[in-house]
Amino acid sequence: MSQFDLIIIGGGPSGINCAIEATARGLDYILLEKGVLVNSLFNFPANMQFFSTSRNLEIGSIPFISHTDKPTRKEALEYYRRLYDFYQLNVSFKTRVDEVHKKDEAFEVTTSKGIFYAKYLVCATGFYDHPNKLNIQGEDLPKVKHYYDEAHHYIGQKVVVVGGANSACDVALETWQKGAEVTMVIRKPALYDKVKYWILPNIENRIKEGSIQAFFNSSLISISDDKVDIKTPKGIVEIENDFVLAMTGYRPDYALLSAMGVEISSDQFQTPKHNVENFESNIPNLFLMGTVLGGLKTSKYFIENTREQAETVVSTILKKESSQWKTPDSC
Repeated sequence: MSQFDLIIIGGGPSGINCAIEATARGLDYILLEKGVLVNSLFNFPANMQFFSTSRNLEIGSIPFISHTDKPTRKEALEYYRRLYDFYQLNVSFKTRVDEVHKKDEAFEVTTSKGIFYAKYLVCATGFYDHPNKLNIQGEDLPKVKHYYDEAHHYIGQKVVVVGGANSACDVALETWQKGAEVTMVIRKPALYDKVKYWILPNIENRIKEGSIQAFFNSSLISISDDKVDIKTPKGIVEIENDFVLAMTGYRPDYALLSAMGVEISSDQFQTPKHNVENFESNIPNLFLMGTVLGGLKTSKYFIENTREQAETVVSTILKKESSQWKTPDSC
């Protein structure tokens, strides 16, 4: 039987940070990752550059060295690989979590590689694996992508980019610069006002000069093999199309959270219930870490402002363990 003090679900930065802290504090743990190390970062666009500086992304007391102030995806992948190697983290890769049950004082976690048990559980699953769907006809066609890879695929192609925030603006500019004919479909009357300051003027100017066509207050309503239909304030517009890149954002794995018994707020942000002091959920001994804490407000938490959570969570676990071993005379 695979029995541990702690099971960590999710091998992103928060999960790795928790594993490092557990290693340093002597907890017997295993980290379960359904893909590869930092799987979400691995699936980021090939040429992505972080908004934060490398110093603000450091965890585990290991320096993050990058060639410029803001590191690239490639540099980040190497950094987390070095953390994994330096701390000899106990990670089970390609391990999909299917079910989680609380049995007596232990969590039973059923996975694609067997069943694991632990008294404490940390869910650090982020949100990047679950895109917000358009829920329209044709969304399941191969030409529709919710994740952007690199611009080379779209040279000489007619591309529709859905969305008006950072990812959509990045994708629209990069594909246009490589020779795509780009059309943006934006639900709101303007681009997101917090688009990266070095991107916003560029995309606004490209739209203004007509290099990139943009439909504001509009939505995609259907997709076919060679065209799309756009609902605009002036009526339905049909345009020829080769690819749809739906940069519509992502959401936490609510199915997993609900299956574990975590309560979700009923407001617009659908935030998982947790203690803001120690990140323990409404289920005793089940902790939430990282971006999953923000629910649909996916910009609330990121690596830079969640680095202290691992120490808090592990300290809380050790305090719980210590209090259970106190004798009556020591209380």
